[in-house]
Amino acid sequence: MLYRLKLKKYRRNHHHFYLRHYRHAVRQRLFCKLQLLRFFAYIKTIKMNRKAILSCVVLFAMMLSKMVFAQEQPRIQIGIKGGSSLNKLNTELADLDDKYALGLHIGGMARFNLGRAYVQGEALFSKRKAALKPQGQTESKLKWNAIDIPVMVGYKVVQQQDMNLRVFAGAVYNYTLNDNLSPLKGIKESVKHFDKSNIQFTGGLGVDIQKFSIDVRYERGFSDLSKSFKSKPQAFSIGVGYFIF
Repeated sequence: MLYRLKLKKYRRNHHHFYLRHYRHAVRQRLFCKLQLLRFFAYIKTIKMNRKAILSCVVLFAMMLSKMVFAQEQPRIQIGIKGGSSLNKLNTELADLDDKYALGLHIGGMARFNLGRAYVQGEALFSKRKAALKPQGQTESKLKWNAIDIPVMVGYKVVQQQDMNLRVFAGAVYNYTLNDNLSPLKGIKESVKHFDKSNIQFTGGLGVDIQKFSIDVRYERGFSDLSKSFKSKPQAFSIGVGYFIF
C-alpha cells in the first residue's frame, strides 16, 4: 500500500516536471519566433531605408551634376562681335533739329564669368552717323569714326546649359578719330574745340545661345561734346557676337 502511494506521488511529481518543461519549451519557441519576426521586420526596414537613402543619394547626385553642368562655362571667354546703332547728337539748340542715323561697329570682346555674375570688356571700331537740320536749310548727315571701349558688369538672370538671359550696365570710353563732324560752317565753328574723349553710360539686355551672344543697348553721354556745343550723344545699338574661346 505504501509502495502504491509512493508510486502515485512519483508519477504526479514526474508529470508536473514534464508539464513545466513543456510549458518552458513552448515559451522558448514562441520567444524565438517573436525574435525572428522582429529580425525580419528589421531587415525589411533596413532594405526600405537603404532604398530610400539610395534614391536620395541618386537624386542629389543628379541635381548636383545638373547644377555643375549648367554652370560649366569657361572662366574667360574671348570672341568677336559686330552690329549697328542709331545715333543722335541730342543737341540743346532750339534752331537745330537733330535726328537718329544708322551707324556700324565691329571689334572684339572678352568676358570674365563669376558664376551668374560677369564682367565684360570690348574694343570696338565705330562708324557713327547723325542727322542735323537747321531751320530753313536742308538736312545734313554727320559722319565720324570712333574707338569705343565699353566695360560692363552683368548678371545672368536665367542660366542654362545652352542659353543665358542677361542684364548689364557699365560705362563706355569713346575716343573720336576725326572731328570733322559736319559740312555746315556754323557747326564747324561751334565744335572748333571739340572734345575727342567722352564717357558714356550704357545698359541693356542680352541673350547667349551656345557660343552666340546678342545684346541690345542704350548709351548716353555724361558730358557735352564741346563747351560751346551742348550735345550729349545718345544711341540705341544691337550687336551680335561669337565666342571663339
